[in-house]
Amino acid sequence: MNNFTQRLQNIPVEIWTKITQIDELKGQWIAGAKLSPQVLGRLKRSVLVTSTGSSTRIEGARMSDEDVEKLMRGISIRKFKDRDKQEVKGYYELLQNVFASWKTIKLSESTIKHFHKELLKYVEKDKLHRGDYKKRENKVMMVDEDGNLVGTLFDTVPAYLTPKEMQELVEFTQRALEEAKYPPLLIIGNFLIEFLNIHPFDDGNGRLSRILTNLLLLKAGYLYVSYVSHEKLIEDNKPDYYMALRKSQKTLKTKKSGIVPWLDFFFSVIFKQSKMAVELLSKENVEKLLSVKQLAVWNYLQSVEEASPGEIEKKTKIARPTVNQALDRLLRLKKIERLGLGRSTRYKKS
Repeated sequence: MNNFTQRLQNIPVEIWTKITQIDELKGQWIAGAKLSPQVLGRLKRSVLVTSTGSSTRIEGARMSDEDVEKLMRGISIRKFKDRDKQEVKGYYELLQNVFASWKTIKLSESTIKHFHKELLKYVEKDKLHRGDYKKRENKVMMVDEDGNLVGTLFDTVPAYLTPKEMQELVEFTQRALEEAKYPPLLIIGNFLIEFLNIHPFDDGNGRLSRILTNLLLLKAGYLYVSYVSHEKLIEDNKPDYYMALRKSQKTLKTKKSGIVPWLDFFFSVIFKQSKMAVELLSKENVEKLLSVKQLAVWNYLQSVEEASPGEIEKKTKIARPTVNQALDRLLRLKKIERLGLGRSTRYKKS
């Protein structure tokens, strides 16, 4: 993985800026309100369906999110091929496990092989190679909206080199994440482009790469990935996804190895995901995030130019300590601004 240092030298300032912006939003999510368990549970269930539908459709499956939800609720769906249903069930259950257990799951070759086995455990046609590296050559193919193959995206690492390259990639990524010399987003982005270049399994590599994206981002502290689907954002921008992969893959094994097109696309997706996560903490969702008394303080501040804690206490008939807690919560949510200091402190809507 000596190419990694070389690649860093070719990264333009715009990429570093995106990393900074994503990490600022990550900080806002962490500092923001703690969503209620009910809201979090509802968001996570929604993301499981959305991510499963999107990730399998990218690879040619035909099931809508509504179909995915029905299937996972045990409702019989006859209009789809068994393979579509098998792939959906495997992805949903594996992603659900990652969301539940990411803290105890370590990135390793055995984890990757186990994930592959779980991903394809219901797919009859794949039962002979589940969890085993490829024994024959494969290519990365582009798939249209109807699930038809429309061309070769790029060639992959030969089968005989796959075990060696996977060992080197995983060991490098483990070490780089532990040493923390570089932003984890760069290390994760590099891992994904290398993983897709190796394409270590006969089938399921694209879906597995997106499962691993969720795991690695969660382990790096981007905890909102369970509540906003990055798979959906990739599906919505599939031509750009293919183009970014193709442009970067063409240079990987050359002296001018560079992965800027891929990083630009990947970080754009994560930035959008981060923004959507932070938006969950504000605007339309603010009522879900506040207690009844906190909401009363918020509603009062929306009705006046500005107010002191004493005025809020008097008008809302809410005890001062509770008013102070509500103000602190609203400040963290960036819903209000503090004016002045000490006894003259006043607050107004942002």
